[in-house]
Amino acid sequence: MKITAAAVHHYRLPLRANWLTAAGAFGEREGWLLRLDTNSGARGYGDCAPLPGSAAETPTCTEAHLRMQARRLIGMRAIDALQAIEPHPGGLPAVRLAIETALLDLTAQAAGLPLAAYLRAGQRPLDHDRRPPTGVAVNAALGSVSRVDHERVRGACEQGFPVLKLKVGMASIDSEIAQLRRLATLLPPEVQWRLDANCAWSSGDAERFLRASAELPVEMIEEPLAQPTLQQLQTLQAGTTIALAIDESASVLGLEQILSRRPVRRLVIKPPRLGGLLPAFDLARRAASVGLECVVTSSIESACGVTAAAHLAAAIDNRLAHGLATSSWLATDTGSPPAIVDGRLMLPRTVGLGFIPGEGIAFAEVAAPSSG
Repeated sequence: MKITAAAVHHYRLPLRANWLTAAGAFGEREGWLLRLDTNSGARGYGDCAPLPGSAAETPTCTEAHLRMQARRLIGMRAIDALQAIEPHPGGLPAVRLAIETALLDLTAQAAGLPLAAYLRAGQRPLDHDRRPPTGVAVNAALGSVSRVDHERVRGACEQGFPVLKLKVGMASIDSEIAQLRRLATLLPPEVQWRLDANCAWSSGDAERFLRASAELPVEMIEEPLAQPTLQQLQTLQAGTTIALAIDESASVLGLEQILSRRPVRRLVIKPPRLGGLLPAFDLARRAASVGLECVVTSSIESACGVTAAAHLAAAIDNRLAHGLATSSWLATDTGSPPAIVDGRLMLPRTVGLGFIPGEGIAFAEVAAPSSG
């Protein structure tokens, strides 16, 4: 299977409401779809969507690098191109993710496997030779605890979500705990909260929030500390039964130190930060081997990116709810995202990635390298 052409589509997808992160809020998702065509007629797709707030991945630099890297693939066999990708993402991990995803899409199609199964087939299985599931549990993303209403909470419960995620750390601890207690009366016994503090608190405030949360159905809190250290996180985790999770602070704390010290119980994985599904899958395997659980999450990626992340979560197959039910936050999308049924995101029933661009998606072909 030889790559005969490459094409790129630039998109700007408005959100239905602002999404809050540690770096601030954003109301639009910008990125590029990559398409690779082959002499067999197969097409592979990848999503290049730098994480909001990334200083290095500017739109101009990202698009130029994506086109340059895509141009170099023309004339190569997909499997050879996949093996030739540099293992480290460097300063533009979203570009590497798009290239790698499109190549994995092609090679999985050639192997006759869904992408999740292909990811597992290339590694020693996490659990014997069991095939990955056709769907993964996901948490509902409800936004700020201060703004969510009873109707949204009830609706998410009725849709079968096992975990409901809320943003905290934007108001006083007392007011947020009081709101959580009010909302908790709406939850069925099997449904739990997942909270994201976005690096909001001092150590003292984090300890106070955890004590106040002890009797609430909270299964995880992401990034509780404004300036975390491994020791501070370790102390916090030792004092609570709630799983603490590291997300964006992994770049400051260091992945190797996190794996060796295990200061918390969970690690949040975002493929655009790690530069690919393969590095992300490898990290999840290493984390599992030392007792760290991994949750795959989306930062409002397009349908293509969410589909790829869902294959990753299915390949990891750790039975946790992953943070991939974010497509409803987009007012428009690049295609149809995977369906969510009874709180589970269902993978496409096809080989490869299974992404199909929507109507109106116009790709601009990348010029092939000069033969001279």
